[in-house]
Amino acid sequence: MRVVRTHGNCVAIRTLSPPSSITRCSHGSASSSDDATSGTPTWIGKGLTCVCFKRKGTYERIYIKLTPLQEERLKRLKHRMKIYFDASRPDHQEALRALWSATYPDRKLHGLISDQWKEMGWQGRDPSTDFRGAGFISLENLLFFAKTFSTSFQRLLKKQGGKRSAWEYPFAVAGVNITFMIMQMLDLDASKPRTFVRSVFLQMLSENEWAFDLLYCVAFVVMDKQWLERNATYMEFNDVLKSTRAQVERELLMDDVLRIEDMPSYALLS
Repeated sequence: MRVVRTHGNCVAIRTLSPPSSITRCSHGSASSSDDATSGTPTWIGKGLTCVCFKRKGTYERIYIKLTPLQEERLKRLKHRMKIYFDASRPDHQEALRALWSATYPDRKLHGLISDQWKEMGWQGRDPSTDFRGAGFISLENLLFFAKTFSTSFQRLLKKQGGKRSAWEYPFAVAGVNITFMIMQMLDLDASKPRTFVRSVFLQMLSENEWAFDLLYCVAFVVMDKQWLERNATYMEFNDVLKSTRAQVERELLMDDVLRIEDMPSYALLS
């Protein structure tokens, strides 16, 4: 039995059988070449991609030709990902102030450079120095989380619930790392799709322009949940981040997940 997704010129065929080991793809005449390894796309026409995965004797394929809407939203998202945080830009300064207001609505911010920022989990008095890894979009992600899922945001910020470590992860810096992790996972800057996760996400992006930001929120609560389950300390943060990425990828590839909101871990948000 198979599930077929269609949207515009995108057709994905996904088997319902549990995944087994991935083997070399033999789909099409080009598939016999050495560079047509399973999980690596084989270009079979202008703008058309085939990504094949071997699962219990059948191939799982996705064909992509981006619709104008997908192309526009992908272009916009890639542009967001390329913007560096610039402390001299008024709109970036305003975004920082908005983050403070959304995080601490009843407290006045003394300045964009202040010891107050350390309370949110930035490394120093100037949060702008922590955006270097992921850029302005990491600030946008935090602000989206704070405004869209304020209860979950405050719970993670205040480290509520569960048995907490004496060496907790710094909230804001963890958020920047999660943005960077998702950017690497989706590999949106690649000239050719290299993963099925990327292809599935592009479909989700056509359904919701804020799919990246929603995925960020899901990944953040998944990370915190795994942190608690492992009773992790700060020294284990990278390991928790890796397992978070693995779980997010698994959920994105589930057969009944067609939107970010369909991911099982989306239920953790409130």
